[in-house]
Amino acid sequence: MSVVGDGTEQGDGGVDEPGWAIDPDDESGAAVVAAVGRQIKAWREAAGMRAGELAVVIGYGEDLVFKVEDLVFKVEDLVFKVEGGRRIPRPEFLDRVDEAVGAGGKVAAMKRDVAEVRYPKKVRELAKLEAQAVELLAYGNSSFHGLLQTAEYAQALFAMRQPAYPQDEVERGVAARMARQTIFDRSPGPTLGFVQEEVTLRRPLGGKMVLRRQLEHLLEVGESRNVTVQVMPMDREEHAGIDGEIQVLKFRDGTAVGRSEGAFGGRPVSDPKQLRILELRYGMIRAQALSPRESMAFIEQVLGET
Repeated sequence: MSVVGDGTEQGDGGVDEPGWAIDPDDESGAAVVAAVGRQIKAWREAAGMRAGELAVVIGYGEDLVFKVEDLVFKVEDLVFKVEGGRRIPRPEFLDRVDEAVGAGGKVAAMKRDVAEVRYPKKVRELAKLEAQAVELLAYGNSSFHGLLQTAEYAQALFAMRQPAYPQDEVERGVAARMARQTIFDRSPGPTLGFVQEEVTLRRPLGGKMVLRRQLEHLLEVGESRNVTVQVMPMDREEHAGIDGEIQVLKFRDGTAVGRSEGAFGGRPVSDPKQLRILELRYGMIRAQALSPRESMAFIEQVLGET
């Protein structure tokens, strides 16, 4: 089975499967998808259509269904998967179903519900915290922070994971990471601070052209008034970030949550005493790194050398 485009699997018969697989451990997400599937089935039956007829009308396997009779059943099975809550439908699928069954926008309106459970549970929880944060502080030492990554850079990272991810999981992971970047579109925007190791600017993950476009994107993001990007040079003799990545999220009510690879077992913490340790460590990292102005000039220099 292969993947076509953004998370659409292609079955043995060459018919596009509309959507993503359900995470069996994501009970809340599975419940939402099951409810959406029941609504689609109800609208289809009210329109007097069989699953195979709906599949052909909305364009899944339209060119194939009339060539080989067996493919009728394969196309029909794809609709059954969505109706049975076994696939997370793509937005285009819901739009096409809405038009085909004459739902007047009621099926298409479920795109918002599906969007909230489209990505893995851990990613949704992180995105929710980021969406509520008024300040985000992050230090990265092996790759660019997820909020800074281009889609092709993220694609390269997910593709090189070991054990290897199935291709649909790679595409789903990339889509989820890109969706989190709506944090840059908020108004008023949160205060965002990033410190990146010099090695992340030079390591050509995905190839030199992928790195070049990633560096160009970093320079563009760094121009935003609410975003600070700093670089930790490799020649520093003192470094407070030796224990690994750090991220701290602060919220409007004065609470915060943080996590560091080298502190508190790597688990998220919200206790003020533990957070002070992470903030102290991050503050030292920022002080040891190049200033924002120096960092932008340094990134431009690395870009010119790449």
